Amino acid sequence: MKKLKNNLDERQEQILLQIEHKGCWLAFWTLLASIVIETIIFQMDVKAIAGEFIVFMSLAVYLFSACMKNNIWDRYLKPDGKTNLLISIVAALAGGAVNFIFVRVRYPQAFLGALAAGILFAMFIFIPCIFVLTISAKIMKKNIREEENQAEEM
Repeated sequence: MKKLKNNLDERQEQILLQIEHKGCWLAFWTLLASIVIETIIFQMDVKAIAGEFIVFMSLAVYLFSACMKNNIWDRYLKPDGKTNLLISIVAALAGGAVNFIFVRVRYPQAFLGALAAGILFAMFIFIPCIFVLTISAKIMKKNIREEENQAEEM
């Protein structure tokens, strides 16, 4: 297949990259919001949101693997224990709150059960999240050190 000629100059290329960046994150967060809203408010089951969940997880896995491959952690955050702990706590609290609301809406009389479900769900998010972030940070730091050593040898 014939490769098309790029008609953009460097400035336009940077603008297009910014547009694509913002569009990607807009899609990511609106998909997540859509899944949460449809699950809680419209009480849809897993089968009804499976397509959105597949797209959301595909995007999440792609972003994670591409960043890991290129040794890019974040524009503002560093791959350290404090950051990993903070991100894991925020993810656990958000997931636990969503699960609490989901159970509370379905079973309005079971406040303590919904609270227990929210706490348990938060733990099931926190533990794998802190584990994956810690391992990823160690791998990335190791790869960055190897790149720096190779650059010094040249």
